[in-house]
Amino acid sequence: MSTLPWIRVDGDRIVDENGTTVILSGVGLGGWMNLENFITGYPGTEQGIRRQLRSAMGAESYDAFFEAFYVDFFDEADAAHLASIGMNSVRIPVNYRHFEDDDRPFELKEEGFARLDRVITLLARHGIYSIIDLHALPGYQNQHWHSDNPTHIAGFWDHRQFQDRVVHLWEALAERYKNRPEVAGYNPINEPSDPTGERLVPFYERLEAAVRAIDPRHILFLDGNKYSTDFSAFNARSEPLANCVYTAHDYALPGITSATAYPGETRGEYFDKSVIEKTFLRRTEYMRETGTPIWIGEFGPVYTPDRAQDAWRFQILKDQLEVYRDYGASWALWTYKDIGLQGLVHAAADSAYVSLIAPAVEQKARLGVDSWGGSDVGVRDILDPIDATFDREFPGYAPYPWGRQPHIAVLVRHILLAEPLAERFGRLFEGVDVARARELAASFRFENTVERTGLTELLSSHLAR
Repeated sequence: MSTLPWIRVDGDRIVDENGTTVILSGVGLGGWMNLENFITGYPGTEQGIRRQLRSAMGAESYDAFFEAFYVDFFDEADAAHLASIGMNSVRIPVNYRHFEDDDRPFELKEEGFARLDRVITLLARHGIYSIIDLHALPGYQNQHWHSDNPTHIAGFWDHRQFQDRVVHLWEALAERYKNRPEVAGYNPINEPSDPTGERLVPFYERLEAAVRAIDPRHILFLDGNKYSTDFSAFNARSEPLANCVYTAHDYALPGITSATAYPGETRGEYFDKSVIEKTFLRRTEYMRETGTPIWIGEFGPVYTPDRAQDAWRFQILKDQLEVYRDYGASWALWTYKDIGLQGLVHAAADSAYVSLIAPAVEQKARLGVDSWGGSDVGVRDILDPIDATFDREFPGYAPYPWGRQPHIAVLVRHILLAEPLAERFGRLFEGVDVARARELAASFRFENTVERTGLTELLSSHLAR
């Protein structure tokens, strides 16, 4: 097993025990211990689709599927592949439900820790650091599906018990990993979104004190507010916390929306590398002003069946990576594995799993049910009258965090239409027995996936320089 050195913050750098600068370069492991709809193909939220799958398959087949899935989605061959590209870190998103049940708060489950241990250990064996990312919190820390939120309300900020449970969980994680240098650090809250902007920093201060009482050594990676894009709440407070990295997420608009070219115009704004750099500088202003390290915790374009479009999306990624290098920023590309939208590797279109869910995936695309990578073109007959009503009756309405149109999209496309489609998705799994369940999970084994070779080559070339 590889023995990785401890790392820590030293001014504006992350360094190892010898004081040598460490640039963390890696991927996020989305879709493993925190499911996401575009990654594995289901509509809606993780809790909703798990309920549908368990009902359709029965407990035995449901358990067999997920027992196999947790290993098949990321195993030794996956870690070896990332090491071969030259990556040295993996951000591991986890859902709190692996560690605690809502009806038994504060009672922690060993199986969640054991599941996480396995991947941290195999990554270390290949010389790769892990960053533990609490991606879904009790009560929901933001307004969207990736925090496993079936509503549009981030209740975490309003209820002390939710906050107490998160502190309790991080105390347990700190106790578990306090002597493990292969864990680069802890990312306590993914993409927090506190509408008031007043509660995030005090909670971080509380959490930092609790973790440091147990584990004074590991780095804390702290996301900004408003989905890790806004650090104004931090600017109004005192000095940065010690041994902390403040992390921004940096999705480039042309790479995640409908665009015809790059460089070119997207939604009325021209984008080229200079605009990419300006956006990065705006999002990392707090880190540069305070002399703390920069870590881009998420970024990266989505891809299409059109090779010409993919060529300029690769150029967006190349430009971002060059900007990060110029400013000494660490990064974690989103995401490693999925069913074809964004991953370095993806389940094959003719695999057992993707073939089974194909009807639901087609309907999802037609109805624009997914927020990430989805389009509203097929449901403008629903949305146009709503927009017209708001134009007439509530012209100044701009709800937090992104304004009126994204808010309506959440309510209509990503909740209202997703809920009945989740039932239809679940019915596709009716009659699946234990053997079939394991066959479906095996679609995600590394040897059964398809590599996005252009992406691998781009990353390998960048990391080799």
